[in-house]
Amino acid sequence: MIAWIVDAPGSEAMGPAPEGWAVAPFPDDPASSPDRDRVEFVVPDAQTAPRLEGLPALCVVQLRSAGVDWIIDQVPAGVTLCSARGARDGAMAEWVVWAILADAKAAPRAARQQAAGEWEHLDLRDVAGARVLILGHGAIGAAVEERLVPFRVEIVRVARSRRDGVHAIDELGRLLPHADVVVNLLPATPQTRGVLGAGALAAMPDGALLVNAGRGATVDTGALVAELEAGRLRAVLDVVDPEPLPREHPLWRAPNLILTPHSAGDTPGAERAAWAVAGEQLRRHAAGEPLRNVVRDGY
Repeated sequence: MIAWIVDAPGSEAMGPAPEGWAVAPFPDDPASSPDRDRVEFVVPDAQTAPRLEGLPALCVVQLRSAGVDWIIDQVPAGVTLCSARGARDGAMAEWVVWAILADAKAAPRAARQQAAGEWEHLDLRDVAGARVLILGHGAIGAAVEERLVPFRVEIVRVARSRRDGVHAIDELGRLLPHADVVVNLLPATPQTRGVLGAGALAAMPDGALLVNAGRGATVDTGALVAELEAGRLRAVLDVVDPEPLPREHPLWRAPNLILTPHSAGDTPGAERAAWAVAGEQLRRHAAGEPLRNVVRDGY
């Protein structure tokens, strides 16, 4: 049997292929490959995802990302889709902590002043004592919380459904007015699209910070631009809607905003961890063992 994988850094972390298996790079034209009838397992990216149709033996599509919205509609019927949930938790959590600190400690203004050769006092804010609402409190949310504990913040946890210590998402309306920082980690699903719409953003208190490391489509971009331009909210965004952000988009010029290009989870350590997950999944599939991180209902 054969596994096709993308050519990307860190793939050596997959480890040894199972006995009787070969691991090979995706061909340029999978449909004409003489090996296509033996391909059961693939590790694709956005460029190779459209080539999955026409692989008659395909059983498993294993991702290197926790998010699946970019490929879920391209997975052939009957094929199991698995995420790399857990592989990028640390990298994502570090980015969130950086985002909160960069905002509080006026990093953009400091950079502008340095570039201009200006020595002017910076108005900094405290992180200690802030109430941080983590929206989408799963594995990444837990990693964020762990790293924020030393800063002595108050954590408010929100997830799809209520459980001990975690609020349900339908309670969001009454929680937002008391949040100093909202960390959005929601995936993109039909249920989460536009969750942070104009009403939710308006419910956040004056001077609150929105940190989005989830998906851009969960936020009403136009409403957020209006809040930023009014000077009422601040934001640090790794994801936006649309992506890539067009050059003429008003977000580029919005005040009170730090933008990064959907890179929060893309560190060398996270890449190796994602490939290690893929290798473990391949060995599980070859051995007939249950796969982990099987995607159901968009998660």
